[in-house]
Amino acid sequence: MTKPLTIGKHTARFPVIQGGMGVRVSAGRLAGAVARSGGIGLVAAAGMALNSSRYDGKNYFTADPLALKDEIAKAYAMAPDGIVGTNCMVAVTNFDEMVRASCEGGAKVIVCGAGLPLNLPGLTTDYPDVALIPIVSSVKAAELIARKWKKGYDRLPDAVVVEDPDTAGGHLGEKLEKIGDGTYDQYETVRGVKAYFREEWNLDIPIIAAGGIWDRQDLLHALEQGADGVQMASRFVCTEECDASDAFKEAYLNCRQEDIGLIMSPAGLPGRAIKANIDKVRQRDVDLNVRCPSGCLKKCAYKTDQERFCIVHALDRAQRGDVETGLVFCGTNAWKADRITTVQAIFDELFDLAKPEAVPQAVNH
Repeated sequence: MTKPLTIGKHTARFPVIQGGMGVRVSAGRLAGAVARSGGIGLVAAAGMALNSSRYDGKNYFTADPLALKDEIAKAYAMAPDGIVGTNCMVAVTNFDEMVRASCEGGAKVIVCGAGLPLNLPGLTTDYPDVALIPIVSSVKAAELIARKWKKGYDRLPDAVVVEDPDTAGGHLGEKLEKIGDGTYDQYETVRGVKAYFREEWNLDIPIIAAGGIWDRQDLLHALEQGADGVQMASRFVCTEECDASDAFKEAYLNCRQEDIGLIMSPAGLPGRAIKANIDKVRQRDVDLNVRCPSGCLKKCAYKTDQERFCIVHALDRAQRGDVETGLVFCGTNAWKADRITTVQAIFDELFDLAKPEAVPQAVNH
């Protein structure tokens, strides 16, 4: 029997957050389907302008927040009473604007990774009911955020996501050489973060395990090990509701375990992706002499030195169906995908919903 997940003033029937996947892999349709099924659905804010009716090829920073609000509205149209939020990358140039747009658009939670969101409470002052959730991979990072938030804003996190760099997809909060060296213990970190908030702040907030969560067994293991819930991303890609193209989903269905590996993002962070085509991703931008088209990242090796590739447009191409020269981010378990299913079917499996007693009592959001 699993318990509902209460984060700040919002309670989800099931302890699942759908992880943010950019660009537009988790947009309004997927987030809405997850929220409708009783989880917390996240619209990934990164690169929202691309492939939106708001974008004319030149107005990236104007179109980006408007497109984000469009997707939040789309999610709420599917799940009017659900919990819809956003995932905002600290590394993007317009982080502050996208956090504000999230609040203005009605996001109930904001999850932040790809950097430490040290100024997040200051951006959301006018929206005190919005739950703030940083992503960390260490107790030290959680301590730094908590002290900064308390001193500067008299605010502490409403929950913390602990991401396992050895298994998670997308951008990772660890040095490349440390990932997979056998020293990281995800659930020791989960318990350490929980203990820190209890002992230092007398605060019992949900600690969410992220990375490598695929099925009911993984979920139950996470809860047994001290997590209050899980964040899952890759598992939701091969669903009818996922906002990615059919070709993107096929890349998951066709990949083998050995096809998944680490790359260095031009953002200066390691990332996990399907690596088979990574040379083509790089070569495309070199052959076409692509310059920085959007200025989307605060720090970008491609923008400054033409190193690696333009990541936001590589992710955009893959989301639209060009998996030949597009970048397909994924977690280590993406190879387990073997069919296209539905979000509701995943919840049915995760929570054994064939058994009536498995369904927690409905709660008001």
